[in-house]
Amino acid sequence: MKVLIVVSHPRVDSLTFSVAHKFTQGLIDGGHETEVLDLHRSGFNPVLGEADEPDWSSDHKVYSPEVETEMERMKNHDALAYIFPVWWYSLPAMLKGYIDRVWNNGFAYGSNKLHHKQVLWLGLAADSKEGMEKRQYEKMMNQQLNIAIAGYCGILNSRVEILYNTLDSNSETQERLLT
Repeated sequence: MKVLIVVSHPRVDSLTFSVAHKFTQGLIDGGHETEVLDLHRSGFNPVLGEADEPDWSSDHKVYSPEVETEMERMKNHDALAYIFPVWWYSLPAMLKGYIDRVWNNGFAYGSNKLHHKQVLWLGLAADSKEGMEKRQYEKMMNQQLNIAIAGYCGILNSRVEILYNTLDSNSETQERLLT
């Protein structure tokens, strides 16, 4: 399987990138092909401008060259994985902007749906599992990512996985997060 791994974190020395490297290596060891897209280092602009605003009167819009490039990149993969820090109990703005611009009308929804077999949303949260469950944040993220985004775009096999307590500097906790 060919997997596109999209990573969103401003620092390459972050736990998010350590997890992304470990995840990528696991896929390679399993015989899969991977491509990693680092949204920050790639220079991706997350701001939705007029050129990429959905055109509700036509499903055949030509989007900006940057978005068309990312759409082509997605077409070359069977599955998607997004690895990101959980900020404000959601996606970071960079990743949300990527979804807004690239998962667009006529490509991801509307007359066409995404062809991908599955998507994994792998979030790293500073909060504990109990803290997120107490306020139903995990349920909210599952609803938003699995149903409102992936399901709406035709990906029925969508899963949210959260790594908790990621700010705990205890070496045992850090080792647990990377296994």
